Amino acid sequence: MESQSKRSVIALVFAAIAMFGFAFALVPLYDVFCDITGINGKTATTPTKVSDNVDRSRTVTVEFVAYINPNVKWQFTPQVTQVDVHPGETKIIKYDAKNLNSQPSIGQAVPSVTPGIAAQYFNKIECFCFNHQPLAAGEQAQLPLVFYVDPDLPRDITVLTLAYTLYDVTPDVQPLPQLTEQENEVKNVEFL
Repeated sequence: MESQSKRSVIALVFAAIAMFGFAFALVPLYDVFCDITGINGKTATTPTKVSDNVDRSRTVTVEFVAYINPNVKWQFTPQVTQVDVHPGETKIIKYDAKNLNSQPSIGQAVPSVTPGIAAQYFNKIECFCFNHQPLAAGEQAQLPLVFYVDPDLPRDITVLTLAYTLYDVTPDVQPLPQLTEQENEVKNVEFL
């Protein structure tokens, strides 16, 4: 009976380690799966060049959406909710952002495209998502996006949605402790 208990304990420990390993590997495996199938909706994180080829025989509707992470005190909206483009045609749109905090804040927008397969055909020439966006308290900004849809976009995709989620990436800086006048004098003497 004792050896059966030992085997059960060993099997349970092994199962727990295997589950932990699988959970740890799940994110990288998911990323690989999404890269292979093209269903992740992630767009490129670096600028691309302007397209040399415009397909005027068809039109694609690009919709723009903005989400704000719940802990972010900003307003963040696209100036237009959709545009019609010919694949390969360069377009410029802007998002409006305003810091509603009483102190400076840094925002970072993370894009995704739906349907996910269309993400590889959505090309950003210039995008505010490539950089952090610092805004002073109450400051407003217009954030430009210059893009085109690749002419190789499958013909059955006629509408795609670009969604940005805004996050607060302001470093958590702790204020320095205030020294008393006497402590300040001692510090000044030490540096002389």
